[in-house]
Amino acid sequence: MQTLNAPLTDYLKKYFGFNTFKGEQELVIQNLLEGKDSFVIMPTGGGKSLCYQLPALISEGTAIIVSPLIALMKNQVDSIRGLSSEHGIAHFYNSSLTKTEARQVKEDVSSGITKLLYVAPESLTKDENVAFLKGIKISFFGIDEAHCISEWGHDFRPEYRRLRSIIEAIDRVPIIALTATATPKVQEDIQKNLGMVGAKVFKASFNRPNLYYEIRPKKNVKKEIIRFIKQHDKKSGIVYCLSRKKVEEIAELLQVNGINALPYHAGLDSGTRARNQDAFLMEDADVIVATIAFGMGIDKPDVRFVVHHDIPKSLESYYQETGRAGRDGGEGICLAFYSYKDIEKLEKFLHGKPVAELEIGLQLIFEMVSYSETAVCRRKQLLHYFGEEYTDSDCNDTGMCDNCAHPKEKFEGKEDVKILLECILGLNEVFKAKYVANFVAGIASSDIKSFGHDAHKFFGKGEDIENEKDEKYWDAIIRQCIIYSYLVKEIENYGILKVSDKGKAFIEKPVSIDLVKAHDYSDIDDGDVIISHKGSAGAADEMLFNILKDLRKSIA
Repeated sequence: MQTLNAPLTDYLKKYFGFNTFKGEQELVIQNLLEGKDSFVIMPTGGGKSLCYQLPALISEGTAIIVSPLIALMKNQVDSIRGLSSEHGIAHFYNSSLTKTEARQVKEDVSSGITKLLYVAPESLTKDENVAFLKGIKISFFGIDEAHCISEWGHDFRPEYRRLRSIIEAIDRVPIIALTATATPKVQEDIQKNLGMVGAKVFKASFNRPNLYYEIRPKKNVKKEIIRFIKQHDKKSGIVYCLSRKKVEEIAELLQVNGINALPYHAGLDSGTRARNQDAFLMEDADVIVATIAFGMGIDKPDVRFVVHHDIPKSLESYYQETGRAGRDGGEGICLAFYSYKDIEKLEKFLHGKPVAELEIGLQLIFEMVSYSETAVCRRKQLLHYFGEEYTDSDCNDTGMCDNCAHPKEKFEGKEDVKILLECILGLNEVFKAKYVANFVAGIASSDIKSFGHDAHKFFGKGEDIENEKDEKYWDAIIRQCIIYSYLVKEIENYGILKVSDKGKAFIEKPVSIDLVKAHDYSDIDDGDVIISHKGSAGAADEMLFNILKDLRKSIA
């Protein structure tokens, strides 16, 4: 246990220049300094890094921080070195170092100069590194981006699953695991795997009230992106694409159209990647066009928009990537372009994977489709996925998502909900949403025929061709029943639907319920869609604002 000579806020002021802690930061740090394990779930921009950086700086010994990406380590080390006159206060140790650099790192760590040592999980598995770490004083282990441990996480890294045994072999010191995106299932997986089921859990709200969420159909996508960025001229933004080829293509397109943009992907040499990342951070480039290789731990507070040219493979990825917008609490627009063809591409990537991985991947993609096609409040749907109930009536008052800014017509859903719940019980609660939607709509898919359910007494009970009650319609009803807690989706069993006690009570005594129709993205021409939302943070005098920015930059 670490004893301090002054209040924690004094150290915060000394090292970081802040007067007060944000959210639960102080409680997390206190817990860690008391020698206890901590599990921190904080949204992107919530200040996770400070939860291990400050205790590392004030503790005796070196904190070992396990981090998954070289770019992330570089960014964190640079920021810590900026706080101290001692260059060796923070180091990263990974495959990118030369022999001379690696030797220097070990010297600084052995002499006690280094307070934070960032390592890749792969480096920790090497016997020579384990032997070296056994010989030094370690204050604690920090495991950043801890969702990489879980097969259900969106960035699963097998090496992360070996961390527990390696840490035990080196030194049993306190562990702090941190992540910005963890569903209840992933949280449980992380704690079990790290052997920290008894750890104190600190969970901040996943709601980012300043972010505006919008999904548009993927029509004339290049024109739409150019027009959108021109509307937010000189503002900082990220455009995410699925492939390296698309990154190059979009970056070139933006440059041709007078937009100051640069590409970033793993196929570029490390020097170009580092230059482009720094140009974006230093505001020499307004827009970075990137694959998901860009962004983990990139702490740029004034990213004003995040555009997804392609829909990500999971809601965790989407949440983490959109979370890079508006970290300073100002304007943050999250715009994604959706087409079912992209979903089919993502499904194709899963072919040939082991069955369990395939099932998990398909379930994560299905959640992404549900979010994209829903007509209910996007914030409500997103937070529900992370196990958090959004208590506000919707973001209706502020119109901070496209569905609340332009609400779709509501209809009485009492009868339909009753039909759906009865059908799920009739199928013995062992099927997933897609199967149930086809069954209720009377679509005899090959799966349904193989189970003989096309002859079931409830088959097609919700069929209504006149009112277009097809499988998409029933899919939307299922999503809303999950949000209303009439249905429970069993994540353990890859998304099997069960009727909750509340749902069973509804069947006995149905009550009036307002539902909304899902968006149909199959054949829409979006024409001249202009983004409109309230709460944007623009300058009153753009010219003066840009002069001030130039002045600030030259002084910096």
